[in-house]
Amino acid sequence: MIAVLVFVVSVILGYLIGSFPTSFLLAKTTKGIDIRQVGSGNAGATNVLRSVGKLPALITLIVDVAKGVFVVTFIANYFYTYLPDVDYDFYRSFMGLVAVCGHIWPIWLGFKGGKGVATTLGVALGLAPIVLLPSAFIWLVIFFTTHYVSLASIMSMIAFPMIAIAFGQPLYLILVSAVICSVSIFKHRENITRLLKGQENKTFLSKSKSIPQ
Repeated sequence: MIAVLVFVVSVILGYLIGSFPTSFLLAKTTKGIDIRQVGSGNAGATNVLRSVGKLPALITLIVDVAKGVFVVTFIANYFYTYLPDVDYDFYRSFMGLVAVCGHIWPIWLGFKGGKGVATTLGVALGLAPIVLLPSAFIWLVIFFTTHYVSLASIMSMIAFPMIAIAFGQPLYLILVSAVICSVSIFKHRENITRLLKGQENKTFLSKSKSIPQ
């Protein structure tokens, strides 16, 4: 019974950390705007870049990545000491999924958050950095070739579970990454439509332009 309670508490805490509304708070404190009401309406780093500025966007990215790392390392490792009968790989992978879900569906913003890419990056960094490296390389190549953040994000997310399989990662990590990939594609459905129609805006780091990501 105690183990069940510990598991539930850890999941709730992981979700709350993942749901920390970084982009919303920075947009409110620096520009006095609701990030959900400007630009693409997405509570993520790219919309902050477009609607608020580079520094707030960078801070948003760092914090959102840190949320994922923190949940699958410190939080998961701490609570796991009280869950001896739970598989370690499963627990950490599941906590990573919880953190990403918290970012995408944050309770503080009426369950309307970002698309989870930055927090997924943090989860991957904490769980499988060896898999993250080639996935990040794919993102960089696609972004600097096309300047589409959405396309780079979608393709790197699709590639991650495939790379995890190729690198012989634990089954739970592969399954969780596949779920996150599916959720990410669903959250990018409007971007996919614009990409297919040739209407997606591009992002140039040297300029203020940004896609509705």
